[in-house]
Amino acid sequence: MCVSNDSTPAVLTAVPAGRAALSRALDSLEAGRLLVVVLCAGWCGACREFRPVFERIAQSHADASFLWLDVEDDSALIEDIDVENFPTLAVYGPAGPLHYGVSLPHESVVARLVETLVRQSRVIAAEPAVEVLPALLRQLVAGSAQQG
Repeated sequence: MCVSNDSTPAVLTAVPAGRAALSRALDSLEAGRLLVVVLCAGWCGACREFRPVFERIAQSHADASFLWLDVEDDSALIEDIDVENFPTLAVYGPAGPLHYGVSLPHESVVARLVETLVRQSRVIAAEPAVEVLPALLRQLVAGSAQQG
């Protein structure tokens, strides 16, 4: 997991050690920042190559939080989301999803998408499983707080 100890943006994962940081990312979403989620798989070569690119993009965007979800490791969270190819990006603003779809795993393409979405707030229609992902993440965080 890539979580920094300072205020630098980090790429988070949904694993237990990252739940406090995940909670802060969800709080920042409610405060107006973007939440950029990438859906990938550990066995996917393109995903492995995309991970450092995604981390560089996260480091250059203090105006967004970044979350990496593995379709197998995090299947309980995303099992109802239809992922047709990798990487798939879901970008959320405070009012709901702003983008959902497969993206070329190129730094300039994803960085430009994030920069565009930071400036616009037009919510898109997405499948229900995509729309509720932030709420499921909030439940994950709340559940871990109750257990610990």
